[in-house]
Amino acid sequence: MGDAIAFVHDLTWSDLPDAAQKQVELSLLDLIGVGAGGLATRLSQIIRQHAHEEFGGAIPMLFDGRTVSATGAALAAGMTIDALDAHDGFNPAKGHIGAPMFPAALALGHEASVSGRAFLEAIAMGYEFGARASVAQHATVPDYHTSGSWGAVTAAAAGARLLGMDRDTTRHTLGIAEYHGPRSQMMRCIDHPTMVKDGAGWGAMTGVSAVKLARLGFTGAPAITVEQSPEFWADLGTRWYVQEQYYKPYAVCRWAQPPMEAAIALQAKHGFSATEITAIDIETFHESVRLAMPNPTNTEEAQYSTSFPVAIALSRGRVTPNDISDAATQDADFQALSSKITMKENDTANAAFPQKRFARVRIRTASGGDFQSDWHEPKWDHTAPPTEGELRAKFHALADPVLGRVSADHIEDTLANLIALPLSALSDQLLRPINASTTKGNAP
Repeated sequence: MGDAIAFVHDLTWSDLPDAAQKQVELSLLDLIGVGAGGLATRLSQIIRQHAHEEFGGAIPMLFDGRTVSATGAALAAGMTIDALDAHDGFNPAKGHIGAPMFPAALALGHEASVSGRAFLEAIAMGYEFGARASVAQHATVPDYHTSGSWGAVTAAAAGARLLGMDRDTTRHTLGIAEYHGPRSQMMRCIDHPTMVKDGAGWGAMTGVSAVKLARLGFTGAPAITVEQSPEFWADLGTRWYVQEQYYKPYAVCRWAQPPMEAAIALQAKHGFSATEITAIDIETFHESVRLAMPNPTNTEEAQYSTSFPVAIALSRGRVTPNDISDAATQDADFQALSSKITMKENDTANAAFPQKRFARVRIRTASGGDFQSDWHEPKWDHTAPPTEGELRAKFHALADPVLGRVSADHIEDTLANLIALPLSALSDQLLRPINASTTKGNAP
């Protein structure tokens, strides 16, 4: 197929295999659940207040109800989803397609009153477009940029499709988005975890802005990643990257999750308690070692730590959003166990990254136990994906405490039938305010 700009507009729902269609639905459900889970974070509260003050318009913000412009709505939703590091991802990009793309498509699709089919087709196209745009950018620039960079171009592509732009206007849209996209260096946030995170909100906002500008006649330089990198687009329509996304069972950086799995497996096999542990050695890849925040003081630092989530996993047997909240970082037992962890790079793990993320763990106990794990990968990679039931259970675990079970069920049912409904059947549910009392104490 190969023609990326034609693909933006020509893909139809029936072109997708049944399995890809189902994965689009489940990926949307996962993003919505993560957005609900992130709603009560300080990050989300700040960005929604900022959007309300600075971006006037008629589009309600995700689960908020206050109205802003489409750009403001995309910014707020993108950052709210990114506030809880639990959204789907794509290994070759070391990043996330849905987090910047879905908020832009939701804002523009709601504003344009599109059909559910049109929205689902835009999302499906976006996963395919975004996968290739991400790999093209990472292959052609020296720095490792956040998902918001190539995510801005992906968001613009989804918007251009939803608004029915012609080929020339679409080219300008993509070019504007690429030129103005947030080329933020990801490892800066790894070394200094803060609320800037993976740039998803800024990418979503930039993509919507590019759509709005191009529609007015604003011109942009051709998108290099799209028009000057043909080798990355040759398999459009034959390989379905929406089926090659990973999902996260825990709301922490994917790079922290292999040692979590290794530690959990060792504890299950040998039966020691967290209080017995005297030392933990982790061997893994460079980027995971860079998550070297043993004593975080807030949720951003906890989500971008490897040692702290491992300590929680050994103490609790699982890691929920509450376990990496601002308040949870003050837990003396978590902090003490995290401080017992030593991390070291391993050539085998480095060679496998980013397609594979490996770690192995050695744990020593006060009674003389010395336990060594095999190599472990994160759960729910596309090579060993979660079941549909597991993803739906994750959605409810995140959404029910915030939205209530009845509302969460209604969103789930509407999404399952969206192909035959107007987008407003879903977006009216997502863009209405929720009862603030339901979120109290349920998110970081």
